[in-house]
Amino acid sequence: MASESRHIAESISRSAGAVYAYAADPVNLPAWAPGLCSSVQNVGGQWIAESPAGRIGLAFAPPNDFGVLDHDVSLPDGAVAYNPMRVIADGDGCEVVFTLRRQRGMSDAEFERDAAAVAADLARLRAVMESGSSQT
Repeated sequence: MASESRHIAESISRSAGAVYAYAADPVNLPAWAPGLCSSVQNVGGQWIAESPAGRIGLAFAPPNDFGVLDHDVSLPDGAVAYNPMRVIADGDGCEVVFTLRRQRGMSDAEFERDAAAVAADLARLRAVMESGSSQT
């Protein structure tokens, strides 16, 4: 059975290339995605982050020209959550789309809470990118 998904998007007034370059660098995650993690470090070639759920592993799609920012999050209990994410060019700006997938056993309230956290993180990404405080 297919899982339930919700597409959460944010328009950003910066080029798709600039947004992709910034968002694809795991070191930048705590600045725009504190809902996911508060710190990130590369340990022996693997990205490890401190999250509200505890220590998690992060694995990202290889660098690409298509704006694909898909990533797996390995949770402390061993479960792995696949997170589709794209940066899509839109004129001089772009749209970032995150597909939130309901995890098995997740209540409606938990799904709504996760959707709100993703929306807040994407809004923070927009604010960082539009303020010029990003490194790109």
